[in-house]
Amino acid sequence: MSFLRPEFSIISEWIQPGSRVLDMGCGDGTLLGHLRDTRQVTGYGLEIAPDNIRRCVEAGISVIQTDLDAGLSDFEQDSFDYVLMTQTLQAVRYPERLLDEMLRIGRQGIVTFPNFAHWSLRLHLALRGRMPVSKALPDSWYNTPNIHLCTVRDFEELCQDKGIRILERTLCDDRYRAGLGARLLPNLMGAIALYRFKRH
Repeated sequence: MSFLRPEFSIISEWIQPGSRVLDMGCGDGTLLGHLRDTRQVTGYGLEIAPDNIRRCVEAGISVIQTDLDAGLSDFEQDSFDYVLMTQTLQAVRYPERLLDEMLRIGRQGIVTFPNFAHWSLRLHLALRGRMPVSKALPDSWYNTPNIHLCTVRDFEELCQDKGIRILERTLCDDRYRAGLGARLLPNLMGAIALYRFKRH
């Protein structure tokens, strides 16, 4: 498996030991492996890329090949304690439907995504007149997997519209450091957003 992304350490603190976890868009299984080893969780990963599925199997991670845009009808209500989606929300076709599904099959959801309202992206767009490229958004407009970029304010308004209660929020810079600026002005100063939430 690859190196442990800094956001995974933050997510680990939010998860109770021994929980049942579903990781949507689990990649090579690094996060699930970390949670298994440090939090004694059980669960599955959902992934579409064959190379990542192979890496999960090699690491002993239970993984199911599936397209998240096809939905999660194979899972029953409250099958998991936590449903995770890290750096994937902005890359799916119907993010609002997946939020509903996350909270149908899980008691709590955790998502992370790049905040498109970060000051550096605003400045890049204003001064250069081109789609921004940054550490949090490293791809060019024509080859990015992201199709629904959003801001902290957009996500929180969607949660409010859907009656989703936000339990915890962490805003970090592109090195996953949570500073005073991101706490005071999250939509302007936060490059990466991490949320834990549940049904109202």
